Amino acid sequence: MIDLSFPTYFDDDVEGARPRTRDRAQIDARYKWDLNDIYGDWSAWEADMRTIREEMDRFVELRGQLAQGAEKVLQAYRLQDTIGMISYKLYRYPQLQYDLDQRDNEVQARLQEVQQLFAEYGSRAAWFTPELLEIEQSTMEQWLEEEAELSPYRFPILEAYRAQEHVLDEGGEKILALGSRFRSAPAEIYRSLTTADVSFNTVTLSDGDEVVVSYGEYSNLLHTRRDQDDRRKAFEAMYSIFEAKRNTFASLYNSICQRDWAQAQSRNYSSTAEAALDDDNVPVSVLETLIEAAREGAEPLRRYHRLRKEVLGLKEYHLYDGSIPLLESDEVYTYDGAREVLIESVAPLGERYQELLGEALGGGWIDVYETEGKRSGAYSAGVYGVHPYMLLNYTDTLDDVFTLTHELGHTLHTVLSCEAQPFATSSYTIFVAEVASTTNEALLLDHLLKQTEDPARRAFLLQQAISGIAGTFYSQALFADYELEAHRMAERGEPMTAERLDALYMEKMKAYYGDALTIDELYKVTWARIPHFFNSPYYVYQYATCYASSAKIVAGLLSEDQAERQATQARYLELLSSGGNDHPMNQLQKAGVDLRDADTVRAVTRRMDELVGMLEAELQRLS
Repeated sequence: MIDLSFPTYFDDDVEGARPRTRDRAQIDARYKWDLNDIYGDWSAWEADMRTIREEMDRFVELRGQLAQGAEKVLQAYRLQDTIGMISYKLYRYPQLQYDLDQRDNEVQARLQEVQQLFAEYGSRAAWFTPELLEIEQSTMEQWLEEEAELSPYRFPILEAYRAQEHVLDEGGEKILALGSRFRSAPAEIYRSLTTADVSFNTVTLSDGDEVVVSYGEYSNLLHTRRDQDDRRKAFEAMYSIFEAKRNTFASLYNSICQRDWAQAQSRNYSSTAEAALDDDNVPVSVLETLIEAAREGAEPLRRYHRLRKEVLGLKEYHLYDGSIPLLESDEVYTYDGAREVLIESVAPLGERYQELLGEALGGGWIDVYETEGKRSGAYSAGVYGVHPYMLLNYTDTLDDVFTLTHELGHTLHTVLSCEAQPFATSSYTIFVAEVASTTNEALLLDHLLKQTEDPARRAFLLQQAISGIAGTFYSQALFADYELEAHRMAERGEPMTAERLDALYMEKMKAYYGDALTIDELYKVTWARIPHFFNSPYYVYQYATCYASSAKIVAGLLSEDQAERQATQARYLELLSSGGNDHPMNQLQKAGVDLRDADTVRAVTRRMDELVGMLEAELQRLS
């Protein structure tokens, strides 16, 4: 094991480190959301609830009138815009507050109120798409040419015609809409089990400290505790929570897979994957190619873990050893200290991008630290007409800095899309969403590497880059591999018990990690602690495809050729400003990325191998 330490990088004043309290009242306001930007109080929220009901009634009154001409179609789409813009605020106001304290039943009730309203409206508005598609496409295209004010709706209108074979008649659409309020039930139950009703375990560490292993603390322990037994205790404390309820989680996951298969069949899709990917017009072959390339290219991942085992001097190397830095360090990456570094790191994207990033970090947009009852993880949530809100659980690690720039990528993507696009096409797809976040991460890494020739620091940063590929590409491809096969089990009518899901997940782990590490039996329940499986099926593969896309874009942004840098920057900012005005595969092609080419994906595994070689060289210099 290499024993080395070096000073704090972002901030010499460790007094800026994270608060040691989880009491929200004791956290400074500049580290918390300002939800007054949405509504000043609940009375304003209630007033908009009344307004949106009136607008919904106006929309429903248009039933049977679309065929009268372009003016009626325009009226309907404008009403949809109004309803959509208010919906963002109505939903986010209670949802964000609930995520700050998922024990708050009053806020949860208000969130359910707005969800029920949306579900009711969905069934009342089910007539719209079937009635629109009764108009001949040639007639609609003529209206689009003649009525200039319909132009913002060209893409969504033509998308409806593209997906026409999967649209049911009015009765069928109404039945599906009536069921929408129940389709989110498994995810809501899962969130309650894993957040509101969870009881975290307490462990006694090697130094005598007693620690409650919450989600944020679990990550912190794996990243900071040098004693392997401490990491083992943290792992067992966290995973035993899911192991104890694995049968309940299996029932929930089975209901999700059965729901997705029923929905796919009802809309005339041959598989759940086809149904999920068709919204973005992405062929299933893109998902299959990703999984195949990741499995075939897993040797660099194994090489990295073998190297870690050797450097850490461990007799046995486990997956819970995969986050601890290879080098000893006393670095504290404070939130305040990260600000200027992050702004400097995105210089390849231009001054305006840097200014917007600074505004996002200025206060009110980000809820930074873990507090009692707060949702785990991190996200960026858009609120049209206001600004995005970012949730963090920041613990002063380098990984947290990369999480911060990751979520800022989403935030700036939202800001630029809402600024450049009309509401109808302002929302970008998940398929391109992670390009913005992983591009920011790559630019941060490049910036930090350029600041030093010190082999210790370079090794530390190279490890971060490699861990990024391991987590964002390989792990997400493994998740996608598992998720696809689990859904195919449902499609084949096979039983989905906890034992079968455990076995399936272990098979995937062995396929990717091989004999490079010891796979503890308890890891078989990992499927139960991946929120995306329960909240948003067929989401995770897009992390990996987006990583491949961003790698191509970053290569252009950092090119030695000035003309290529400028052209890449222009194409990339156009991508961030394009919202949902085209199919995402087309948007990426305009940005210079073709995911139909398997070599685009294989380039990531080759890059992984290259970075591991660089890390080996820096460690050799240290030796």
